[in-house]
Amino acid sequence: MPVGSRLNDKNAGQKSHLLSCRKPGIAVIIRETVLIPAPMEIVWDVFSRVENWSEWNPVCRQCRLEAGDCLAAGSCLSFELKPLLFPIRIAPVVIDYEKGRLVTWVGAKWGVQARHSFYFEPSGDYVRIESIEIFSGPMLPVARFFGIPRRLHKLTRHLLAAIQATAETRASGVGLRQAPE
Repeated sequence: MPVGSRLNDKNAGQKSHLLSCRKPGIAVIIRETVLIPAPMEIVWDVFSRVENWSEWNPVCRQCRLEAGDCLAAGSCLSFELKPLLFPIRIAPVVIDYEKGRLVTWVGAKWGVQARHSFYFEPSGDYVRIESIEIFSGPMLPVARFFGIPRRLHKLTRHLLAAIQATAETRASGVGLRQAPE
């Protein structure tokens, strides 16, 4: 289903959801959306060049490719997140990749499995990015007890805001409009 058919942006181009299933421990879904007034080429370049993430990305620290020469299906990223007081290094593997459209990676840490998808959709002078993270596993109730899903949701908002700010800065000379409210 196209990203635009699922979304209704009201907050300056952003929409946010933290959804959890009714049965504890089954899954937590984090959905976040941003509308960026920049060309797809710029937005995709910002996101897809993992080697440049340290220049603009405040969420994923010490980013690098562990396997593969570029972001693509089968490549493995490595970065640190800090959802608690201490950083956590994760190394997800890209399982789905369509240039300019979709990136999905999966990983696991301490009994929690994660699947993170980014959907890119051009819409006129804008690009809509939808981020969907799905967490499951036997340790998910413990993670929920410590508030980790809410902290990860905050990190996702920061990541998308950083992509937006970087792409807007790069596109600023093009004369694009601000995102609709």
